[in-house]
Amino acid sequence: MSKGLAAVLSKAPSDIVILSSLRTPVCRSYKGHLKDAYPEELLSTVLKATREAIPELDPAVVEDVGVGVVLSELGGSKAARMALNHAGYPNSTSLFTANRACASSLQSIALVAAQIRTGVADAGIGAGMESMTRNYGSKAVPVDVWPELRDSAARHVRDCVMPMGITSENVAERYGVGRRIQDEVAAASHSRAARARDEGWFDSQIVPVTTRFQEVDKQGNAVGAVRDITVTQDDGIRAGVTAESLAKLKPAFKPDGKSTAGNSSQISDGAAATLLMRRSTATELGLGGRIMGKFVGATTVGCDPDEMGIGPALAIPKLLNKLGLKKEDVDRWEINEAFASQVVYCLRELGLMEAWEKGKVNPDGGAIALGHPLGATGARMTSTLMHGLKRQGGQVGVVSMCVGTGMGMAGVFVRE
Repeated sequence: MSKGLAAVLSKAPSDIVILSSLRTPVCRSYKGHLKDAYPEELLSTVLKATREAIPELDPAVVEDVGVGVVLSELGGSKAARMALNHAGYPNSTSLFTANRACASSLQSIALVAAQIRTGVADAGIGAGMESMTRNYGSKAVPVDVWPELRDSAARHVRDCVMPMGITSENVAERYGVGRRIQDEVAAASHSRAARARDEGWFDSQIVPVTTRFQEVDKQGNAVGAVRDITVTQDDGIRAGVTAESLAKLKPAFKPDGKSTAGNSSQISDGAAATLLMRRSTATELGLGGRIMGKFVGATTVGCDPDEMGIGPALAIPKLLNKLGLKKEDVDRWEINEAFASQVVYCLRELGLMEAWEKGKVNPDGGAIALGHPLGATGARMTSTLMHGLKRQGGQVGVVSMCVGTGMGMAGVFVRE
């Protein structure tokens, strides 16, 4: 065993341990079963479930809550605070929101962990919420706001508002990622997610959401009466999808492109939360038996905005090097499937294509099948990782994603 792996697996009173990691179902925006729910409802549901998962824990012990959110009005802070209060936490528990686009809730987990590590807090929650149904749609600053942006030398500034689908096409064109492999990865995502759902592997991580729902027709018009429903499963998974059926779909972003609605992540609604605590605090409170694992560390890195999808291929090596780990030390990888093109590139660049084929990367599917509720994705992936490691028996796991405007983020977690 290498020194780096030994250090990561060792236990210390100062460790940032995880006592709970839960999520709501992730559902399709506009037509899915959470389309009529507000983001604060989703967050409140998962925060309440986090509190109830450890009934012996006084909610006042949770000193701060970080919520990743990308699209909500007013930065989501008011809605998130409402959710916290509605979930039964005292007014002494503070809250902040974080926006690092697709990595927002992983950033929240990392920030809460940093507070614990530096003694600012003893316990906190890293969470995320997003209703893309209610808030999706570009409100980007026009690129003509600065006259100098008309100069080709300023392309990196302009590219910060480049449509994500075009960045996907750039990755495919520049790095030779063909349509066939993209469709194969997308089909595998659905197949793996369907298996996980049908086998009940998601049951321990998903918190049911009771909300209102009204059917819509193919044009998106409301039909029928509003009714109360309880949502227990992700609804974007399509069992039986094949690479051959996906090959029939037309390009979504360029007439001659390779990215389609079928091999890109779904626009989704959902929320997730992870409870973090210093190990010594958990021990003092008699919660040692509740420890699922620990957060080891995270890092971010920048890249060209017009190929933002390559972010994980840069962030993962940076983090593993910092921790003295090798890719062989990692038992399970969760790499966000923003687009199949960038996932394939990252797998190739990281030398993980064989690991993906063996089911060590996204073994329960990814965002192509499950969906990508921007602010909640990092915490959703953390929940899937921690419960998956427990089921499979692995110890070290990595969560990573590309980030809009040209970034990557990665986090390392350990199961106990």
